Amino acid sequence: MREIGRVGFADKPVPKPGPNDAVIRTTRALICTSDSHTVGGGIGQRENLTLGHEAVGVVHEVGSEIRHFRPGDRVVVGAITPDWGDPAAQDGYASQSGAPLGGWKFSNTKDGVFAEYFHVNEADANMAKIPGSVPDEMAVYCCDMLSTGFMGAEHGNIPIGGTVAVIAQGPVGLMATAGAKLRGAGLIVGVEAAPERQELARSYGADEIVDFAREDVAGRIMDLTGGDGVDTAIEALGSEVTFQHAIKVTKPGGTVSNVGYFGEGEFVRIPRAGWGVGMADKTIATGLCPGGRARMERLLRVLAYGRVDPTRMTTHTFAFDDMERAFEVMDKKLDNVVKPLITF
Repeated sequence: MREIGRVGFADKPVPKPGPNDAVIRTTRALICTSDSHTVGGGIGQRENLTLGHEAVGVVHEVGSEIRHFRPGDRVVVGAITPDWGDPAAQDGYASQSGAPLGGWKFSNTKDGVFAEYFHVNEADANMAKIPGSVPDEMAVYCCDMLSTGFMGAEHGNIPIGGTVAVIAQGPVGLMATAGAKLRGAGLIVGVEAAPERQELARSYGADEIVDFAREDVAGRIMDLTGGDGVDTAIEALGSEVTFQHAIKVTKPGGTVSNVGYFGEGEFVRIPRAGWGVGMADKTIATGLCPGGRARMERLLRVLAYGRVDPTRMTTHTFAFDDMERAFEVMDKKLDNVVKPLITF
């Protein structure tokens, strides 16, 4: 990112690790819609900052205090790389270490992973070894999409047999759908208009599809739940309209789990009546993709034992040299893209 609205290639030196850090030689990466938000100014001006926060690779060099990794290890690095000694981390909110969203360093406060080599702080705590049975192009989904989507289900307080609406079936929404199924939901409603994404949603566990381009979203979900509303609504886009749908379709005492990135606007309005004029016991849960080695190891276990196959979302593959084209495809949502994989 050269500045807001402008990207391009640049030459930078290979980073050097501090005592507790590592440098990774990148093998696979994924482009995220949040990268587009960042370039569009969603988090303010950034100049000459390497983009990207989803990558796996091979350990190139480690600091003197690293105990769990050696050069040559295949590793996945979480999109969120907290400072684990920070008070927020010790309080259980590692993603907020140092400041609100402070655990998000790649392409926010330091160079990201769209490079041949990238730096990882507190490497013993922020990356995990990839099992031999899990290929790089699968493991890379643990960095953000699995972690964020599953977080939506985890924060949603889904009861076994409960009802869930996942609003928007992009990569995060699809993994929220998969996460809801893993958590034991009895009815999962996916909200999506694109036929390809509707089909993916069904493959990941959606029992019913509501097409927002053709139907009244809130009305149809209320019909599907006998007028009760859902136990959990997962907002997976980051728009005022979808957030309002989530509020309206959640039953009193239910949970709205927000995992969408609201990249524009100053306010997000809550529908007053749907919120029970503020008194309907509806919980709004928010979160930033959890990081950490333990988290990555759990997600890798889900992949190693075949619980979920995220590679169905990989619709395009580009070489690193074609990154500018890949970014354009993702940014403009060309050619029915869901997720572009970058090879190095």
